Amino acid sequence: MRRADRLFQIVQLIRGRRLTTAAFLAQRLEVSERTVYRDVADLQHQGVPIEGEAGVGYRLGAGFDLPPLMFTHDEARALVASVRMAQVWQDPALARAPQVALGKILSVLPVAARVAAQSMAVYAPPIGLEPAVQATLQTLREAAQAHHKLRLQYSDAQDQPSERTVRPLGCFYWGKVWTLVAWCEARHAFRSFRIDRMVEVQAVEGAGGAFRDEPGKTLADFLRSVLPIDEQARFLPYFE
Repeated sequence: MRRADRLFQIVQLIRGRRLTTAAFLAQRLEVSERTVYRDVADLQHQGVPIEGEAGVGYRLGAGFDLPPLMFTHDEARALVASVRMAQVWQDPALARAPQVALGKILSVLPVAARVAAQSMAVYAPPIGLEPAVQATLQTLREAAQAHHKLRLQYSDAQDQPSERTVRPLGCFYWGKVWTLVAWCEARHAFRSFRIDRMVEVQAVEGAGGAFRDEPGKTLADFLRSVLPIDEQARFLPYFE
């Protein structure tokens, strides 16, 4: 990657996150942290309002923007493939939105890039999630985003029923199966639940329904408990 391209990518990566560490940038750009420190300092000297410092993290100051991006042929193909998969393996709301966004992107691409993207030979036949599972997935995703507790009627692998009050943290796709990672109020521990085994999902009503992130009960905390130490630097920045 040319240095000019790397500087551009640094701004893009910092712009898209609340706080971006040098370790994350180094991993994404496949350079050393020392190189990241030097590049960020150069950008700051050129007037790019990057706030923060080495060892803490960086964020982009308000009011700064870059010209619209143009996608490469491979990037456009990746977007088409992702949208086709989302339409059958996501919840209804998320399946619709990418299709609209993709149409906007394709409309501004050069003809050659648009043709290359639309001829992408990757397809997802409409035999994905059952409608009931799709609806449950949307409920879980929206509750996790809103930080709202849920009450689950659940049937485990041995068909044993249980009722749980949980803090939904994130939905994970494993290929035909989605799971919910949550903090279980009854077990005082993290638990994973298969979405297709949820019999009923209800929002907890009243003031007790909302929750805030607490140390030891977040999605990042869960990942620290299950990921090998050498993998944490690679994945955790996406969840913090």
